[in-house]
Amino acid sequence: MSAQAKPGSPSWRVQGVALVAPPLLVLAAFSPAGVAHAEEAMPVFSIKALGGILEPAMIEVPAGIRFKIEIENEGSDPIEFENIELHQEKVLAGGAKSYIVINGLMPGTYTFFDDFHPNTGKVQVVVK
Repeated sequence: MSAQAKPGSPSWRVQGVALVAPPLLVLAAFSPAGVAHAEEAMPVFSIKALGGILEPAMIEVPAGIRFKIEIENEGSDPIEFENIELHQEKVLAGGAKSYIVINGLMPGTYTFFDDFHPNTGKVQVVVK
């Protein structure tokens, strides 16, 4: 007869926990500290689109901070909110809402535009 515990027996469950717990503790010990701060609030900026115009025409965001831009298409036509430099693009049907998350940016001005209304649908994101 084998000295190993049979699956389903109380001693087998204890041995299973003993085998799983040490690797989990090692993973937790070497995890980056930033992972534990997921609950920190991210700045959120709102943009509305209607009739080929994006409002507000300019938003100021802090440099080096991850932030979210919420986009709401109040019109009935689709929009394509994008920035080529940052490789960001979001297509919204009429009446739709969505968002993009942008990692911390260097100071400067970044232009987002509605590709379906490139002459009128622009937003300057000024990073300070």
